[in-house]
Amino acid sequence: MQLLPVVMAGGSGTRLWPLSREMYPKQFLTLEAGQSMLQSTVGRLQGLDVLKPVVICNENHRFLVAEQLRQMGALQGNILLEPVGRNTAPAVALAALQASRDGADPLLLVLAADHMIQDTAAFQDAVGKALPLAERGALVTFGIVAQRPETGYGYIRRGKPVAEGAYEVAAFVEKPNLAVAESYLSEGGYDWNSGMFLFRASRYLEALKAHRPDVLAACQSAMADARSDMDFVRVDEAVFRACPDVSIDYAVMEKTRDAVLVPMDAGWSDVGAFAALWEVLPQDEQGNVHRGDVLSHDSRNNLVMSENALVATVGLQDTVVVQTKDAVFVAPRSRASEVKQIVDQLKRAGRTEHQLHREVFRPWGKYDSVDASSRYQVKRITVKPGARLSVQMHHHRAEHWIVVSGTANVTLDGVQHLLTENQSIYLPVGAVHALENPGKIPLELIEVQVGSYLGEDDIVRFEDLYGRT
Repeated sequence: MQLLPVVMAGGSGTRLWPLSREMYPKQFLTLEAGQSMLQSTVGRLQGLDVLKPVVICNENHRFLVAEQLRQMGALQGNILLEPVGRNTAPAVALAALQASRDGADPLLLVLAADHMIQDTAAFQDAVGKALPLAERGALVTFGIVAQRPETGYGYIRRGKPVAEGAYEVAAFVEKPNLAVAESYLSEGGYDWNSGMFLFRASRYLEALKAHRPDVLAACQSAMADARSDMDFVRVDEAVFRACPDVSIDYAVMEKTRDAVLVPMDAGWSDVGAFAALWEVLPQDEQGNVHRGDVLSHDSRNNLVMSENALVATVGLQDTVVVQTKDAVFVAPRSRASEVKQIVDQLKRAGRTEHQLHREVFRPWGKYDSVDASSRYQVKRITVKPGARLSVQMHHHRAEHWIVVSGTANVTLDGVQHLLTENQSIYLPVGAVHALENPGKIPLELIEVQVGSYLGEDDIVRFEDLYGRT
């Protein structure tokens, strides 16, 4: 038996703003135990007999995924890129088609990268109960044992038992109002819909052909010309863009007669809002969750998170306070999910805080925009050992680079310059240049840009290790 984890790592980065952004959605956040949510998802597979996971992500997030998998030793050409988001049914179809090449037919364990599960043993136990069912052809979905009358989740109603700890799926139920959710909890037999699945690749493709042949045809066409690029698998963008946008539930699970439910009681949360984050993270004696440099006095039941500044509270209750380098968000905990309205305002105003953090990650490292005005910008740049930026030039800005740590190999108009700590170099407008870290430690430098236009799109790339020319 081959068990292939398929980790869906999409997301728009709106529900936990300003921690998450479009270019840095919540699955990349480190919320507990020193690992990101993506890394925790992969990590909880340890102990199961699984193949190296396939991670499905958006093109814009590919280097974030690659770096986080590399840190875990789990990177091996196993990132499947979606050129555009088309929901879970097409995403998993791409993974099933990729897994079926060369005649293989593994079981697919479909997981979301942005879920938090506190009891790994209970998670693995539920997977173990589902395995023989999936081997016999069932399309297994995992239902979370309901802990409270929740209106933010869909539900699955249990049918007849089909095995120990497994049931027929009687019905999928949309998100209920509070009164209906309370009745579900009192009646029993209703589980939260987790969006996690287990089935054989061929069985999923058969079900998709039966119920949504248009989705399958589009994914088959997109995969026909798929190509490998470094650690990524790229599909045909034009074909996949035309694929319908539909979830697994709507496309297959609500229509098939082979759906089976395995309940899971593992301390699960989709961390869909700050209130949910407050519930799952450890609280102090006053019910507070503090992250970062936080002081409080006579404050209770708060979630306070600080990225790089001291945050102090006095007499605060039931409140969310989130500080990042470029934004501060404050709301009653009960209304923190309305942060989406703030994100919408940012979009309408043409601002960028919903897209990027002040600190931006790149395949070669990262940069932090320390200061900026109309004609200058200051960045702190970190280049990983052995990494190299593209050979490039700018039409509208000159740059000054000052090395503060490590060694920089700078190529300027064909001439190489080796710079160490406290040395600098000037790059005139229009000069063709490249930057490389030849050392064994991170290279840190300060970049001062001066010019009439300072946008990131004023980069003409001539050569690039990361396929961005």
